[in-house]
Amino acid sequence: MRRRGELLRQLLGHHLPIFVRAVSITIALLVNFDRSTGLTFCQHARADDPFALSEVAPGVHVHLGHTELMTADNEGDIANVGIIIGQDLVAVIDTGGSVRTGSRLLAAVRALTAKPIRYVINSHAHPDHLFGNAAFAPTGATFVGHANLPQALALRGPLYRDAFRRIMGARLIDEVELIAPKLTVDGEIRLDLGQRVLRLRSWRTAHSDSDLTVLDETTGTLFAGDLVFLRHVPVLDGSLRGWLAALDELATIPARRVVPGHGPVADWPGALADERRYLQRLSQDTRSLIAQGVPLAAAVQSAGATEKLQWRLFEEYNARNATAAYSQLEWE
Repeated sequence: MRRRGELLRQLLGHHLPIFVRAVSITIALLVNFDRSTGLTFCQHARADDPFALSEVAPGVHVHLGHTELMTADNEGDIANVGIIIGQDLVAVIDTGGSVRTGSRLLAAVRALTAKPIRYVINSHAHPDHLFGNAAFAPTGATFVGHANLPQALALRGPLYRDAFRRIMGARLIDEVELIAPKLTVDGEIRLDLGQRVLRLRSWRTAHSDSDLTVLDETTGTLFAGDLVFLRHVPVLDGSLRGWLAALDELATIPARRVVPGHGPVADWPGALADERRYLQRLSQDTRSLIAQGVPLAAAVQSAGATEKLQWRLFEEYNARNATAAYSQLEWE
């Protein structure tokens, strides 16, 4: 992990503009994602293992990503992805961190049903959720995403590809295509799969600037993307204030269960409790430290520290979260 982090620092060093350095932090976060699967059938799976699926509700299938860095060995399979099968059509939620992972997901769909894949829905712009998109391009599926997703891909996508080519190798990354959505969501839309309606909603900047949720109204299954983390400490790549505000609105969604971006499937809205507590603590601590005149370098070592035992990968991510929080809140 340290060697991989050092590679990122060398690749995206201090001489880069502030914007690019901010993106480099995002990439460093992404390559360390979730070590909390909750479902043991994929906890130790490798890239050459069967593509494990769990039917969490009738017609709703979920694959939980590995608890590792994005590497050539696991082919970038570190984020949760989903398949929703209607009477006539199929929707796929996120495609994984490489075209190879996307291809395995496509094969899993074909093993379940011969119905057309009408929609591929990307929950946000991070590579572990959409680097597999190219596997679905030949299906003729319509790609769907937040109204901000095309710009996010245009601005950060090439940098993501370059960074992960160094980490994962050209064999996996050169085949990645940054496919912008043809159907964008600004507010809320519904997609009908045939006696099964999906409600898609775009969100203000929170975890990222392109967060999109998908609610299967038939079963009450919410695909929340990285607006929801379980067990894995939440990762801030957008707005702390926006994320906290979004939690209240998220809680009103009439779901029975949630598929988080990383972590186990859980009951809703109880799944928000730990994340809310962490983000509130991070906000309160950061504001207090700023008010006391504590400089950034010292503040990031203590903001949110009381949460350490409640989360996995706390040491890897909390200082980065605190840095982002400090940068946002010091200008209030």
